[in-house]
Amino acid sequence: MPLYIFYALLSALFASLVPIFGKLGLRDVDSTVATTVRAFIMFLFLFLIFMWQGKTISGFDSRALTFITLSGLAGALSWLFYFMAVKNGRVQAVVAIDKTSVALAILLSWLVLRESMDWKTALGAVLIVLGALLVSL
Repeated sequence: MPLYIFYALLSALFASLVPIFGKLGLRDVDSTVATTVRAFIMFLFLFLIFMWQGKTISGFDSRALTFITLSGLAGALSWLFYFMAVKNGRVQAVVAIDKTSVALAILLSWLVLRESMDWKTALGAVLIVLGALLVSL
């Protein structure tokens, strides 16, 4: 098994725990506060790994820093709205709708990054959206 598939499976496993733990923790907590605490915990955890590995901050030119910053802002907004949705809705519906981001990323990778798209990829993206609709209704 290629290493990236192993990492992707671990990512999926831990991502599946986020809404479950989040819903349990959001019962009596404001979703914005919870998202902020979550982001702080993520920062601390990743910073400790960064330090443990002996990494340094290098290789960032202004273009790279701009796009990493935009990625961080997009991620923060995603999680802010995700926790709002999890607090107020059914986890099954929220995670299904959230996964339409896969289809959107496929479309944007084709439009912005000029990655190739064949009929199988396009059909898969459409099926993801249809599946999300079925689960969320």
